[in-house]
Amino acid sequence: MKSGTMDNLTMRAGRLLSMLLILQREGRVTAARLAEQLEVSERTVLRDIEELSAAGVPVYATRGPGGGFELLEGYRSDLQGPAGWQPRQRRSGPRPRGVVRISLEGRRLAAVLRFLQPLRVRRAVAPDADGWVQASFPIDSMDSAVMELLALSPHAEALSPPRLREQVRSRLEHASQLYGTRSP
Repeated sequence: MKSGTMDNLTMRAGRLLSMLLILQREGRVTAARLAEQLEVSERTVLRDIEELSAAGVPVYATRGPGGGFELLEGYRSDLQGPAGWQPRQRRSGPRPRGVVRISLEGRRLAAVLRFLQPLRVRRAVAPDADGWVQASFPIDSMDSAVMELLALSPHAEALSPPRLREQVRSRLEHASQLYGTRSP
């Protein structure tokens, strides 16, 4: 890899981390304000927002007056800025894996959205009566895995590890309470 390409990658990675820290610290921020703080164009900010989303950071846009970009309520990364940064202990061995029961439509959506990737179907376990199969995927972040399973929830069921299944169940239960009892 050429030195200039590596410098560009390093700059972009730093900018993405800075953007995440700004969104954590300030909440909703306009593209213009992000561009000003990061000293880039608004178009670069939009590309970077897409990259954060593709990496599993739950950032979304609100249009109109008072709009901007913000992180999903309750989402916090482990990043604290340069002063609070501490190197993490490296895990020994392979990454933990999740196991799901997933429909054909769920597999298609996971592939298109790049969720639970790489998703490996367990060929030794035959499809159930509904045509759903068991598959496994690497868990890079428990929060990301939970968010991706919630997005696929009508088409996927977390089977293991138990902590993943419990977190998905808890968030779905909370959503059910929000939408089940109130009327507009």
